[in-house]
Amino acid sequence: MWGVVNLHASPSREDLRLAREARHGPALQGRFSAASVAVCGLGGLGSNLALCLARAGVGWLHLIDFDRVELSNLHRQQYFATQLGQPKTEALRDILAAAAPDVTVTIHTARVTDGNLDALLADSQIVCEAFDVPEDKALLVNAVLERFPDKYVVAASGMAGLGPANEIRTRRITSHFYLCGDGTSQLTPGGGLLPSRVMLCAAHQAHTVLRILAGEPDI
Repeated sequence: MWGVVNLHASPSREDLRLAREARHGPALQGRFSAASVAVCGLGGLGSNLALCLARAGVGWLHLIDFDRVELSNLHRQQYFATQLGQPKTEALRDILAAAAPDVTVTIHTARVTDGNLDALLADSQIVCEAFDVPEDKALLVNAVLERFPDKYVVAASGMAGLGPANEIRTRRITSHFYLCGDGTSQLTPGGGLLPSRVMLCAAHQAHTVLRILAGEPDI
């Protein structure tokens, strides 16, 4: 029976596939398993949404970030104290390997620039924008929409503070561009990034990716 797994051994790829199919159905899981998604920025948004996608069984994840794990990251990002100082790409790759060992993960420890963006994102169906800096967000979104019109972009804007959870939402801006968040809140003194609200926004991004892969892109 597929549900019987030796708890003292790592599950096989077949075990993992059957377990996901039992939850998602074979057809939908087949779409997820065949997909390729890039996650650009591996902080509070990127680390959380990448873990959601890995647990859903998205077949190939491409993780891109230039930063290292710092103490200030631990309250809202998916890293552990034992990973302080590690490149975020390597630390998150290890976390995803533990959670979903059948998912293929490739990493690039680099800052996304106008010069390397095309090569970094060429093989991804969907690009997730999870940067902190507005200029970096704009560069990524605009470049992908202009240079790769067939790719989907799922971006985020506004998740700071103690605003109501229901203010975090997903909007379809164009046929291939989705924006998640409250659209207004900004990081200010005393109005920081709380793990619950950041995770909410990351979950919106991850769920939007899964809906696109399922063929239900309308929001």
